[in-house]
Amino acid sequence: MTTGTAPSLTQNVAPLDAGAHVTAIGWLKGTAAFGLGDGGVLLGRDGESHRVEAHPDAGVLVAASDGERFVTGGDDGRVVVTGADGSTKTLAETKGAWIDSLALSAGGAFAYGIGKRVTARDDKGREKSLEVPSAARGLAFAPKGYRLAISHYNGATLWFPNVEAKPEFLEWKGSHLDVTWSPDARFVVTSMQENALHGWRLIPDKGHMRMSGYPSKTRSLSWSGDGKWLATSGAEAAIIWPFESKEGPMGKVPRECGVRPAKVSRVAFHPNTYVLAVGYEDGCILLIRLNDASELLVRPGVEDSGITAMAWDKGGKRLAFGCEDGQAGILTLPA
Repeated sequence: MTTGTAPSLTQNVAPLDAGAHVTAIGWLKGTAAFGLGDGGVLLGRDGESHRVEAHPDAGVLVAASDGERFVTGGDDGRVVVTGADGSTKTLAETKGAWIDSLALSAGGAFAYGIGKRVTARDDKGREKSLEVPSAARGLAFAPKGYRLAISHYNGATLWFPNVEAKPEFLEWKGSHLDVTWSPDARFVVTSMQENALHGWRLIPDKGHMRMSGYPSKTRSLSWSGDGKWLATSGAEAAIIWPFESKEGPMGKVPRECGVRPAKVSRVAFHPNTYVLAVGYEDGCILLIRLNDASELLVRPGVEDSGITAMAWDKGGKRLAFGCEDGQAGILTLPA
């Protein structure tokens, strides 16, 4: 099915003018927070929006949200938290540095990277730092417990910040970019500079998982709510790897959904069902149901308006998206 024949949800989209490249999106309960390339954070709710100057005269490079906090890292060396009421607070500051990797834990901790140094601060304010072999490119907290995965050159490091134990090094040659844990904590997966994914089975062994064949780099990863599927960008379709078995996707063929003549730039699994939001470099967004591959059009292609960020709210009723040219919007699913 093409976007010209897919049933449409475009009438359910409330457009927003973010005014700058949308770097990342999070939800603060009923409010969508858009991190912007010009340093602002746009808060959108019920058709209205309010701009906050989180990083004045700088840019938001990375952001993360846990539903209560929208935390941004900027090229001004600051880590800033923005609340749904528009309040902002600087959590950390290192002059002259770029904060381009960041992670939040459900327990209230956060971590950020500056070059080789990664700093983690727990919910009680205790701060620990670790130096990894090369620049930290991606950070992700384990689903449970206070443990951090750090991607870098030639592998990934697993670190318990509050434990005096040597961090665990997961080796694989090459440059590793983003990193993610599976929701059941059995797998750690990285995207790579070499147009591939690499994964490690943590339980029961440390077996490797090589996922290749992408025409470009994969920079968007999204797990299904039950952790059985991992959706990825980087091809002219969403590539979805099966993780049901203890071996992960090894020996299995991934699914391809939403094949179009444009590369997928962002993917976001619905939190409760097998529905995947797929954003493309040409600005199009589709909702795809995995069970029967049926498609719904959310946004048609728009020139120079590629999709750069997407996020579902906690209940899966609304999908916020943002684009490279500052356009944005919120889809509300029909009741």
